[in-house]
Amino acid sequence: MAKARSRAAARKVKDRWKAKSWYNVLAPPSFDNVTIADTLADDPDNLINRVTGVSLQDLTNDFRKSHITLYFKINRVDETNAHTQFAGHTLTSDYLRRMIRRRRSKIEGVYDVTTRDGAVLRVKPFATTDKRIQNSQRKVVREAMKKTIDDQAKTSTLSEFVKSILDGKVGSDIYKNCKKLYPVKRIEIYKTEVVSPPSVKIEEKKPKKEEKEEIKEPEKKEKKPKKKEKKTEEVKEPEKKEEEKPEEPEAEVKEEPEKEKPKKAKPKKEEKKPKAKKPAAAKKPAAKKTTKKTTKAKTTAKKKTTTKKKTTKK
Repeated sequence: MAKARSRAAARKVKDRWKAKSWYNVLAPPSFDNVTIADTLADDPDNLINRVTGVSLQDLTNDFRKSHITLYFKINRVDETNAHTQFAGHTLTSDYLRRMIRRRRSKIEGVYDVTTRDGAVLRVKPFATTDKRIQNSQRKVVREAMKKTIDDQAKTSTLSEFVKSILDGKVGSDIYKNCKKLYPVKRIEIYKTEVVSPPSVKIEEKKPKKEEKEEIKEPEKKEKKPKKKEKKTEEVKEPEKKEEEKPEEPEAEVKEEPEKEKPKKAKPKKEEKKPKAKKPAAAKKPAAKKTTKKTTKAKTTAKKKTTTKKKTTKK
Protein backbone atom coordinates (compact mmCIF):
# COMPACT_ATOMS: atom_id res chain seq x y z
CA MET A 1 0.00 0.00 0.00
CA ALA A 2 2.83 2.39 0.81
CA LYS A 3 4.47 1.79 -2.59
CA ALA A 4 1.20 2.56 -4.39
CA ARG A 5 0.85 5.88 -2.54
CA SER A 6 4.42 6.95 -3.39
CA ARG A 7 3.80 6.16 -7.08
CA ALA A 8 0.61 8.24 -7.05
CA ALA A 9 2.47 11.17 -5.44
CA ALA A 10 5.17 11.01 -8.15
CA ARG A 11 2.51 11.08 -10.85
CA LYS A 12 0.90 14.18 -9.26
CA VAL A 13 4.24 16.08 -9.38
CA LYS A 14 4.55 15.40 -13.10
CA ASP A 15 0.97 16.47 -13.70
CA ARG A 16 1.61 19.83 -11.97
CA TRP A 17 4.47 20.62 -14.34
CA LYS A 18 2.35 19.77 -17.36
CA ALA A 19 -0.48 21.95 -16.07
CA LYS A 20 1.70 25.10 -16.20
CA SER A 21 1.39 27.46 -19.17
CA TRP A 22 3.49 30.28 -20.63
CA TYR A 23 2.57 33.96 -20.21
CA ASN A 24 3.96 36.99 -22.03
CA VAL A 25 5.07 39.83 -19.74
CA LEU A 26 4.32 43.23 -21.32
CA ALA A 27 5.75 46.62 -20.40
CA PRO A 28 3.42 49.48 -19.39
CA PRO A 29 1.91 51.73 -22.11
CA SER A 30 4.52 54.45 -21.43
CA PHE A 31 7.09 51.98 -22.88
CA ASP A 32 4.86 51.00 -25.85
CA ASN A 33 3.74 47.63 -24.37
CA VAL A 34 6.91 45.84 -25.46
CA THR A 35 7.30 42.18 -24.46
CA ILE A 36 9.82 41.95 -21.63
CA ALA A 37 9.95 38.25 -20.79
CA ASP A 38 8.03 34.95 -20.68
CA THR A 39 7.04 33.20 -17.44
CA LEU A 40 5.45 29.94 -16.37
CA ALA A 41 2.52 29.59 -13.97
CA ASP A 42 -0.24 27.09 -13.25
CA ASP A 43 -2.63 29.86 -12.12
CA PRO A 44 -2.75 33.48 -13.39
CA ASP A 45 -3.24 34.70 -9.81
CA ASN A 46 0.24 33.48 -8.94
CA LEU A 47 1.75 35.94 -11.46
CA ILE A 48 0.55 39.05 -9.64
CA ASN A 49 3.27 41.01 -7.77
CA ARG A 50 6.06 39.23 -9.63
CA VAL A 51 8.96 41.56 -10.53
CA THR A 52 11.10 41.35 -13.66
CA GLY A 53 14.26 43.33 -14.43
CA VAL A 54 15.23 44.53 -17.93
CA SER A 55 17.94 46.84 -19.22
CA LEU A 56 16.82 49.97 -21.04
CA GLN A 57 18.92 48.93 -24.02
CA ASP A 58 16.58 45.98 -24.70
CA LEU A 59 13.56 48.29 -24.79
CA THR A 60 14.97 51.18 -26.85
CA ASN A 61 17.87 49.48 -28.73
CA ASP A 62 20.16 52.29 -27.55
CA PHE A 63 23.59 51.04 -26.48
CA ARG A 64 24.33 54.26 -24.57
CA LYS A 65 21.66 53.31 -21.99
CA SER A 66 22.83 49.79 -21.24
CA HIS A 67 23.84 50.80 -17.67
CA ILE A 68 20.19 51.42 -16.66
CA THR A 69 18.10 48.49 -15.39
CA LEU A 70 14.32 48.83 -15.03
CA TYR A 71 12.02 46.84 -12.75
CA PHE A 72 8.38 46.09 -13.61
CA LYS A 73 5.75 44.51 -11.37
CA ILE A 74 2.84 42.43 -12.73
CA ASN A 75 -0.54 43.82 -11.67
CA ARG A 76 -3.05 42.37 -14.18
CA VAL A 77 -3.39 39.26 -16.36
CA ASP A 78 -5.48 38.95 -19.57
CA GLU A 79 -5.52 35.44 -21.04
CA THR A 80 -1.83 34.85 -21.88
CA ASN A 81 -0.65 38.47 -21.45
CA ALA A 82 0.60 39.77 -18.10
CA HIS A 83 0.51 43.57 -17.81
CA THR A 84 2.98 45.39 -15.59
CA GLN A 85 3.61 48.76 -13.94
CA PHE A 86 6.84 50.62 -13.25
CA ALA A 87 8.41 49.62 -9.92
CA GLY A 88 11.80 51.39 -10.02
CA HIS A 89 15.22 51.55 -11.64
CA THR A 90 18.90 51.35 -10.70
CA LEU A 91 22.29 52.02 -12.28
CA THR A 92 24.84 49.25 -12.59
CA SER A 93 27.66 49.10 -10.04
CA ASP A 94 30.46 49.34 -12.61
CA TYR A 95 28.98 52.59 -13.99
CA LEU A 96 28.89 54.11 -10.49
CA ARG A 97 32.45 53.07 -9.67
CA ARG A 98 33.79 54.82 -12.74
CA MET A 99 32.54 58.19 -11.50
CA ILE A 100 34.02 57.95 -7.98
CA ARG A 101 37.73 58.69 -7.45
CA ARG A 102 40.13 59.46 -4.61
CA ARG A 103 40.29 62.97 -3.13
CA ARG A 104 36.77 63.71 -4.34
CA SER A 105 33.58 64.03 -2.36
CA LYS A 106 30.31 62.21 -3.06
CA ILE A 107 27.02 63.85 -2.04
CA GLU A 108 23.98 61.57 -1.69
CA GLY A 109 20.34 62.22 -0.88
CA VAL A 110 17.03 60.38 -0.36
CA TYR A 111 13.79 62.26 -1.11
CA ASP A 112 10.14 61.14 -1.15
CA VAL A 113 8.22 62.96 -3.87
CA THR A 114 4.54 63.00 -4.88
CA THR A 115 3.67 63.38 -8.57
CA ARG A 116 0.70 65.15 -10.15
CA ASP A 117 -1.32 61.92 -10.42
CA GLY A 118 -0.84 61.02 -6.72
CA ALA A 119 2.04 58.52 -6.99
CA VAL A 120 4.78 58.54 -4.35
CA LEU A 121 8.38 58.01 -5.49
CA ARG A 122 11.57 57.62 -3.51
CA VAL A 123 14.37 59.27 -5.47
CA LYS A 124 18.06 58.79 -4.64
CA PRO A 125 20.42 61.18 -6.45
CA PHE A 126 24.14 61.69 -5.93
CA ALA A 127 26.67 64.30 -7.01
CA THR A 128 30.44 64.26 -7.41
CA THR A 129 32.98 67.09 -7.14
CA ASP A 130 36.59 67.61 -8.25
CA LYS A 131 37.78 68.35 -4.71
CA ARG A 132 36.78 67.60 -1.16
CA ILE A 133 34.21 70.02 0.21
CA GLN A 134 32.97 70.96 3.66
CA ASN A 135 29.74 69.78 5.32
CA SER A 136 28.15 73.24 4.96
CA GLN A 137 28.69 73.10 1.18
CA ARG A 138 27.22 69.61 1.03
CA LYS A 139 24.12 70.83 2.83
CA VAL A 140 23.60 73.60 0.27
CA VAL A 141 23.93 71.15 -2.64
CA ARG A 142 21.43 68.74 -1.06
CA GLU A 143 18.86 71.52 -0.63
CA ALA A 144 19.21 72.52 -4.29
CA MET A 145 18.79 68.88 -5.36
CA LYS A 146 15.65 68.48 -3.27
CA LYS A 147 14.09 71.70 -4.57
CA THR A 148 14.52 70.85 -8.26
CA ILE A 149 13.21 67.29 -7.83
CA ASP A 150 10.10 68.51 -5.95
CA ASP A 151 9.34 71.18 -8.55
CA GLN A 152 9.52 68.76 -11.46
CA ALA A 153 7.51 66.03 -9.73
CA LYS A 154 4.61 68.37 -8.91
CA THR A 155 4.20 69.45 -12.55
CA SER A 156 4.38 65.98 -14.19
CA THR A 157 2.80 62.54 -13.98
CA LEU A 158 4.60 59.36 -12.97
CA SER A 159 5.38 58.26 -16.53
CA GLU A 160 6.56 61.75 -17.54
CA PHE A 161 8.74 62.08 -14.45
CA VAL A 162 10.32 58.65 -15.01
CA LYS A 163 11.10 59.50 -18.65
CA SER A 164 12.76 62.78 -17.64
CA ILE A 165 14.91 60.84 -15.14
CA LEU A 166 15.94 58.20 -17.68
CA ASP A 167 16.69 60.81 -20.37
CA GLY A 168 18.87 62.80 -17.92
CA LYS A 169 16.79 66.01 -17.92
CA VAL A 170 16.37 66.01 -14.13
CA GLY A 171 20.11 65.55 -13.63
CA SER A 172 20.93 68.42 -16.01
CA ASP A 173 18.49 70.75 -14.22
CA ILE A 174 20.00 69.89 -10.85
CA TYR A 175 23.49 70.50 -12.30
CA LYS A 176 22.49 74.00 -13.49
CA ASN A 177 21.03 74.95 -10.10
CA CYS A 178 23.95 73.52 -8.09
CA LYS A 179 26.59 75.12 -10.32
CA LYS A 180 25.59 78.56 -9.04
CA LEU A 181 26.33 77.48 -5.46
CA TYR A 182 29.33 75.19 -5.98
CA PRO A 183 31.02 73.83 -9.16
CA VAL A 184 29.71 70.23 -9.19
CA LYS A 185 31.25 67.81 -11.68
CA ARG A 186 28.36 65.40 -12.35
CA ILE A 187 24.91 64.51 -10.99
CA GLU A 188 23.06 61.22 -11.50
CA ILE A 189 19.87 59.68 -10.09
CA TYR A 190 21.10 56.19 -9.39
CA LYS A 191 17.93 54.68 -7.88
CA THR A 192 14.15 55.15 -7.74
CA GLU A 193 11.40 53.19 -5.98
CA VAL A 194 7.63 53.44 -6.35
CA VAL A 195 6.26 53.56 -2.79
CA SER A 196 2.59 53.83 -3.88
CA PRO A 197 1.07 53.68 -7.39
CA PRO A 198 -0.84 56.62 -8.89
CA SER A 199 -4.31 57.21 -7.40
CA VAL A 200 -5.65 59.65 -10.02
CA LYS A 201 -5.98 58.84 -13.71
CA ILE A 202 -4.67 61.62 -15.96
CA GLU A 203 -4.61 61.41 -19.75
CA GLU A 204 -1.11 61.50 -21.18
CA LYS A 205 -0.01 63.77 -24.02
CA LYS A 206 0.59 60.92 -26.50
CA PRO A 207 -3.06 60.30 -27.48
CA LYS A 208 -3.58 64.03 -28.08
CA LYS A 209 -0.70 64.10 -30.55
CA GLU A 210 -2.07 61.06 -32.34
CA GLU A 211 -5.45 62.76 -32.75
CA LYS A 212 -3.77 65.83 -34.23
CA GLU A 213 -1.86 63.67 -36.69
CA GLU A 214 -5.08 61.93 -37.70
CA ILE A 215 -6.71 65.30 -38.34
CA LYS A 216 -3.76 66.51 -40.41
CA GLU A 217 -3.66 63.44 -42.65
CA PRO A 218 -6.93 64.16 -44.55
CA GLU A 219 -5.80 67.76 -45.08
CA LYS A 220 -2.60 66.53 -46.69
CA LYS A 221 -4.55 64.17 -48.95
CA GLU A 222 -6.69 67.08 -50.13
CA LYS A 223 -3.61 69.11 -50.95
CA LYS A 224 -2.01 66.36 -53.03
CA PRO A 225 -4.42 66.66 -56.03
CA LYS A 226 -3.71 70.40 -56.11
CA LYS A 227 -0.03 69.66 -56.60
CA LYS A 228 -0.90 67.31 -59.47
CA GLU A 229 -2.90 70.07 -61.15
CA LYS A 230 0.11 72.34 -60.98
CA LYS A 231 2.25 69.67 -62.55
CA THR A 232 -0.23 69.26 -65.40
CA GLU A 233 -0.23 73.00 -65.97
CA GLU A 234 3.54 73.06 -65.98
CA VAL A 235 3.57 70.29 -68.56
CA LYS A 236 1.14 72.15 -70.79
CA GLU A 237 3.14 75.39 -70.75
CA PRO A 238 6.19 74.01 -72.55
CA GLU A 239 3.90 72.62 -75.25
CA LYS A 240 2.58 76.12 -75.93
CA LYS A 241 6.09 77.49 -76.09
CA GLU A 242 7.09 74.83 -78.55
CA GLU A 243 4.15 75.78 -80.76
CA GLU A 244 5.11 79.45 -80.64
CA LYS A 245 8.81 78.82 -81.35
CA PRO A 246 8.43 77.82 -85.02
CA GLU A 247 6.47 81.03 -85.69
CA GLU A 248 9.25 83.28 -84.37
CA PRO A 249 11.98 82.25 -86.83
CA GLU A 250 9.67 83.02 -89.79
CA ALA A 251 9.21 86.58 -88.56
CA GLU A 252 12.94 86.90 -88.06
CA VAL A 253 13.68 85.79 -91.61
CA LYS A 254 11.35 88.44 -92.98
CA GLU A 255 12.81 91.16 -90.81
CA GLU A 256 16.46 90.37 -91.59
CA PRO A 257 16.57 92.07 -95.05
CA GLU A 258 14.85 95.10 -93.59
CA LYS A 259 17.48 95.36 -90.87
CA GLU A 260 20.31 95.30 -93.43
CA LYS A 261 19.32 98.71 -94.83
CA PRO A 262 19.83 100.72 -91.65
CA LYS A 263 23.20 99.03 -91.23
CA LYS A 264 24.46 101.00 -94.32
CA ALA A 265 23.22 104.25 -92.82
CA LYS A 266 25.08 103.65 -89.56
CA PRO A 267 28.56 104.46 -90.92
CA LYS A 268 27.22 107.83 -92.15
CA LYS A 269 26.27 108.72 -88.63
CA GLU A 270 29.64 107.63 -87.43
CA GLU A 271 31.30 109.99 -90.05
CA LYS A 272 29.28 112.92 -88.89
CA LYS A 273 30.35 112.50 -85.29
CA PRO A 274 34.06 113.10 -85.95
CA LYS A 275 33.18 116.14 -88.17
CA ALA A 276 31.36 117.71 -85.23
CA LYS A 277 34.37 117.02 -83.03
CA LYS A 278 36.96 118.61 -85.43
CA PRO A 279 35.70 122.23 -85.31
CA ALA A 280 35.64 122.04 -81.51
CA ALA A 281 39.27 120.98 -81.55
CA ALA A 282 40.15 123.63 -84.20
CA LYS A 283 38.61 126.46 -82.22
CA LYS A 284 40.90 125.95 -79.28
CA PRO A 285 44.15 126.68 -81.13
CA ALA A 286 42.43 129.68 -82.83
CA ALA A 287 41.80 131.16 -79.45
CA LYS A 288 45.45 130.64 -78.61
CA LYS A 289 46.51 132.43 -81.86
CA THR A 290 44.41 135.48 -80.95
CA THR A 291 46.08 135.65 -77.62
CA LYS A 292 49.45 135.48 -79.33
CA LYS A 293 48.47 138.27 -81.75
CA THR A 294 47.34 140.50 -78.88
CA THR A 295 50.59 139.91 -77.05
CA LYS A 296 52.58 140.72 -80.22
CA ALA A 297 50.57 143.92 -80.77
CA LYS A 298 51.24 145.00 -77.21
CA THR A 299 54.95 144.38 -77.55
CA THR A 300 55.13 146.35 -80.79
CA ALA A 301 53.25 149.26 -79.24
CA LYS A 302 55.65 149.28 -76.29
CA LYS A 303 58.63 149.31 -78.63
CA LYS A 304 57.23 152.27 -80.58
CA THR A 305 56.68 154.26 -77.42
CA THR A 306 60.19 153.59 -76.26
CA THR A 307 61.63 154.66 -79.58
CA LYS A 308 59.60 157.88 -79.55
CA LYS A 309 60.84 158.73 -76.06
CA LYS A 310 64.44 158.20 -77.13
CA THR A 311 64.01 160.51 -80.12
CA THR A 312 62.52 163.25 -77.99
CA LYS A 313 65.38 163.05 -75.51
CA LYS A 314 67.94 163.48 -78.29
